[in-house]
Amino acid sequence: MANILDIRRRIRSVTNTRQITKAMKMVSAAKLRRAQERALAARPYAQMLTNVLKSLVSRAEIYDPETNQPRHPLLAQRPENNVLLIVVTGDKGLAGAFNTNILKAASRFVESKSGRNIEIEAIGRKGRDFLRRRYPAAQPRSADSKQPPRIALVGELIGVLNKVDYAMASGIAERVNERYSKEEIDAVYVVYNEFKSVISQRLVVERVLPVEHIGEAEIAQAEAMTQQDKQRALEAARDAGVGIRPLDTRAIDAAAAKLAAAPVDYIYEQSPEALFGSLLPKYVAIQIFRGLSESVAAEHAARMTAMDAATNNATDMIDSLTLAMNRARQAKITKEIIEIVSGAAAAG
Repeated sequence: MANILDIRRRIRSVTNTRQITKAMKMVSAAKLRRAQERALAARPYAQMLTNVLKSLVSRAEIYDPETNQPRHPLLAQRPENNVLLIVVTGDKGLAGAFNTNILKAASRFVESKSGRNIEIEAIGRKGRDFLRRRYPAAQPRSADSKQPPRIALVGELIGVLNKVDYAMASGIAERVNERYSKEEIDAVYVVYNEFKSVISQRLVVERVLPVEHIGEAEIAQAEAMTQQDKQRALEAARDAGVGIRPLDTRAIDAAAAKLAAAPVDYIYEQSPEALFGSLLPKYVAIQIFRGLSESVAAEHAARMTAMDAATNNATDMIDSLTLAMNRARQAKITKEIIEIVSGAAAAG
């Protein structure tokens, strides 16, 4: 049986660990609330931009009437020979299977696009470290058409998820839009965690280019939370005082939707075609910004749930160690009593 002093040291160590995990859970809960507020604050702009574009579609000739080809390069549909995949993970660990699930989804997507050239951009340290080990850095390709398809990590952004802003997402979108317009890539996908609430999340692979249906997400792959994961997240949210219902944005959506459906002949300062051409890249930027914002909120929710589970496990371990210590102490006392009684009987 273990020494009582060793068990006490172990209990003290586990108690200190429980204090750390509990503090991390509360910190993640506070960050989750702020992330939800930021996502909600960006919703009116995104919804209004979407509906302005829908309104312009009905008033502008975005397709050539003779060739039926799109006049804007971001609308052009091409065979997906060269694909750009943006993988959004976290910069830190201790978030359960959050990063692992994203990287598994990215690997499945790469396998599904076998025979194509796939360039990967990693946002987040965890994804960068994994993808750097798995795929080599990009090498210049020759004009030899017989060269096998390439899968390579071509870019990375580290430490930008602590404070996600629209300017950063806009910079990513500008680079992506330029490459797509030059036909260097034929499609752009983003892998991230879509966040609605603590118990309403799903891991998605969303296509952002080419733009096919404005206002409708083009989901290539999706994986929802299991019932067991939802239950654990629910318990962690209740204990931390975090709301579990999705944010109600119906009033905002209804107000913004009136613009696209209004039977009004607007007078534009520029032509509808010019406005559509200048706003469509911003639509791509807001899609990327939404993915980054929701991924940050999902990471905080995953870390809160993981730290809650760690705190509960530490509590169970303390109870088990306390029981073992009491048994060891009782056995020691019993042994001493037996020795005293035996000595007294021998002396008598």
